[in-house]
Amino acid sequence: MSTDARRTDGIKAVIFDLDGTLLDTEKLLFRFWREAAAAYGFEMTGEQALTLRSLTHRLVQPLFTEWFGEKCGYKLLRAERMRRMSEYIKENGLEVKPGAAELLGLLGTHGYLRAVATATDVERASEMLKKAGLYVCFDRIICASMVEWGKPKPDIYLYAAEQLGLAPDECMAVEDSPNGVISAGTAGCFTVMVPDLTQPDDTVMPYISAVCGSLSGIAELLNINTKGGQTQ
Repeated sequence: MSTDARRTDGIKAVIFDLDGTLLDTEKLLFRFWREAAAAYGFEMTGEQALTLRSLTHRLVQPLFTEWFGEKCGYKLLRAERMRRMSEYIKENGLEVKPGAAELLGLLGTHGYLRAVATATDVERASEMLKKAGLYVCFDRIICASMVEWGKPKPDIYLYAAEQLGLAPDECMAVEDSPNGVISAGTAGCFTVMVPDLTQPDDTVMPYISAVCGSLSGIAELLNINTKGGQTQ
């Protein structure tokens, strides 16, 4: 784990991204975006699929036009990706990131507010969190559809902090992707990257307050003793 000199004593809430951070679904999005594109006769590169992580729909559609042309049918491709991914999860179940349930329990025990800030719509986010057994852990579920701009713009984190009754710098944001990191960092949150499919690079490091190898490192950042106490 690496961190900068900013302290976490003033943190009152932890806001989590969903896909790739709490749920091990980013690998599925990567796979099924590419499969959906192929089903319609387009070749999506791995780099292109990675670009889509947490990206607001308002920016995705122009990217598809740039990559595949005016007649690519973004909405059809997205519907196909969602269908394939839903069928996979129905058949194989939903994987929760290691340590997610334990961390959420610790945060609740120590009085931290807990929220989700995701590009996923509220119906799907709620459904997935219920399947994962995590839904009851959260005080707020904030989705990109609730704000003018999703990630990488800061709107969703500014709105999440507002809904929690806090300033952004009283919130820790936990993200796995560059778009999410930029969103949270620009909003002024203490931004922790827990890498999933890619490691942080020079483009995102200015927005990152800390990097943890797994969710278990969040408790250490907050000086929470995992045996039940709080370190001094």
